[in-house]
Amino acid sequence: MTAIPNIVLIAGLVIGLVFGAVALPSGFCLASGLRNWWTEGDSRLIRSFALALAVAIVGTQMLAAGGLVDLGQSIYLAPSFSAALILCGGSLFGYGMVAANGCVSRALVLLGCGNLRSLVVVATVAVSAEVTLKGLLAPVRIALLQWSQTTLKMRSLPDLLAAHGLAGAPARLLAAAAVAGLLSVFVFAHAPFRRATGQIAAGIAIGLLIPAGWFATGYLGADPFNPAPAASLTFVAPSADSLQYAMFSTGSTLSFGVTVVAGVLLGSFISALATRHFRVEGYESAGHMLRSIGGAALMGSGGAMAYGCTVGQGLTGLSTLALPSVLAVTGILIGAGAALHSPIRISGLASASPAAARRA
Repeated sequence: MTAIPNIVLIAGLVIGLVFGAVALPSGFCLASGLRNWWTEGDSRLIRSFALALAVAIVGTQMLAAGGLVDLGQSIYLAPSFSAALILCGGSLFGYGMVAANGCVSRALVLLGCGNLRSLVVVATVAVSAEVTLKGLLAPVRIALLQWSQTTLKMRSLPDLLAAHGLAGAPARLLAAAAVAGLLSVFVFAHAPFRRATGQIAAGIAIGLLIPAGWFATGYLGADPFNPAPAASLTFVAPSADSLQYAMFSTGSTLSFGVTVVAGVLLGSFISALATRHFRVEGYESAGHMLRSIGGAALMGSGGAMAYGCTVGQGLTGLSTLALPSVLAVTGILIGAGAALHSPIRISGLASASPAAARRA
């Protein structure tokens, strides 16, 4: 293994460590944020996520404007995509994350602190994602993609600005400033959030991890003899890759995503031990378990169709200002909203306190 892949793998491990260590005590999770905001009236978690997105956008676009990372080589800015597949996949993911009581990244974080329910969720996400990407459902996904895909010349907000005469770095920086500015107004207009220094710090720290991932894979890992798409934090496909690597390591190679997953588990574990929050927990009932498995299966398949999760599309994808990522996140919000107003919520989610929801 050459020095370049080693650097990328180490960077992935470190980025994952930081994510796990920060996300555990802060409760960073889009699913929890939406639930608390829409059902409890507490918007601090969702504002922390919005702050992370603002930081991610500014950092990522600065890297691209400086010529350090070619975002055009990422999956989020591919020349063709299926709007129907991405929207449908995002909706399935959003519904599933509410049913499972947390998104994939949150499940990994909670697994590191001893939550065995999260082990079932992560394993189910990994299997269902692999089934959709390469297994029994792959022909259906590919057929739908070929039937509904479209090609766009303007795939991002900077592309739209370029069509009106402003191109290159100025277009990127202007678009980043505009979107980040609007997000910052939303974030800091709320007085309780301005006093939540821990949530502010968590949002900034996790937001910085997104450009760190782009820099690691797109600059430190750039290899002209073995070119690979730049990437950053995402958890659906890497969870499947991690399971596959654990089973067939002799015939597989480590990747940035796999080391990120390992880092998240380790970072959460260290944080849980340091704060004395490590505790082995299981399911309270068979119904709870079935709900988690069903939600996780929807997350795995939906995330594979939408090319990412709440972090993969909600932070990393949107950091590129890609229009398909906006569509994916729209689907996630639609699915989450539908789930929060369905019988699933009545069967357990609505009665859970915010603290219990974070543990789940």
